[in-house]
Amino acid sequence: MHNKISILGLILALFVHTAVLAAEDLLRPDHPDRYVVVEGDTLWGISGQFLRDPWLWPEIWHANPQIENPHLIYPGDVITLVYIDGKPRLQVSRGKPTVKLSPEVRETPLHRAIPTVSLDAIRPFLTEPWVVSEAELEGAAYMVQSAGEHLIVGAGDRIYARRIADPAVKRYSIVRGGEPYVDPVTEEVLGIEARYVGDARLQRSGDPATLEVTRSSVEALIGDRLLPASGDSFDANFHPRAPQQSIEGQIIDVLGGVTQIGRFAVVVINRGEREGMEPGHVLSIWQRGELVPDQVTDDRKDMVQLPDEHAGLLMVFRTFNKVSFALVMRANTNIRVLDAVRNP
Repeated sequence: MHNKISILGLILALFVHTAVLAAEDLLRPDHPDRYVVVEGDTLWGISGQFLRDPWLWPEIWHANPQIENPHLIYPGDVITLVYIDGKPRLQVSRGKPTVKLSPEVRETPLHRAIPTVSLDAIRPFLTEPWVVSEAELEGAAYMVQSAGEHLIVGAGDRIYARRIADPAVKRYSIVRGGEPYVDPVTEEVLGIEARYVGDARLQRSGDPATLEVTRSSVEALIGDRLLPASGDSFDANFHPRAPQQSIEGQIIDVLGGVTQIGRFAVVVINRGEREGMEPGHVLSIWQRGELVPDQVTDDRKDMVQLPDEHAGLLMVFRTFNKVSFALVMRANTNIRVLDAVRNP
């Protein structure tokens, strides 16, 4: 009996030691012991000072019960590395943010919670339609003419549109159908790119209805579609994590008018809500190995498939039915369209 207890104790001690080592492996060797949050910080950037892989911060996060909603971090807060039961943990101590008092005696923090990642790269892709189905695009309201027959239609001009069905909807996004997103393996059409043209507000319902263009990025054209606006609000507090299900997909496009895919590039992957993708999901990027001839053998048809190489890391920030938008958070090498994405 004594031997059994000793063996059990040894196994338990080994398990605890292994768990502590695993947690220690998450830490950077040059990590600080504390960090004071400043304006402009992101959770990903702060975590990168402590952890080898910043997206793993939920693994060692310690929720301080004295802090209301400790997952929201504000300028002035102090992030401290502590050890609880021998395991490294990150915890937050609430700073004292500046407040201003209005005449109604309400308190409003001047600082908002810092976002998970920098919003500069993804803000334009968070609220506009961007991806629609073929049926949605075909059935949408459309511009038939501009008031005054302007050759160039922009902000401040009035337009006429058909198929405005609900007079209660006042705000619309003007979009132009672009190229279809096609799965490179199955050749399934995953959606149609809805290129943003501008915003419009309904002035008078009818057939045709009259709208005013309130904002434009390019000139509106006859045939452009109008979709109910989704609003300007969005949640920037993504919770980075690996998908629970196995994901095998590919990068099928890069957005923002760029051709090179590097850090902070916005890409489209051929996996969406249908496959269980959610904002915050983190995936590894793998550069597909080339097929090269074996120049040593005499057989010129002898080809060698080189292995895939790890190329970087991305985080999904917006999902549609069959595709998702993701931000490249790390790029170890050149990343290309058709590179694979998998669970990290």
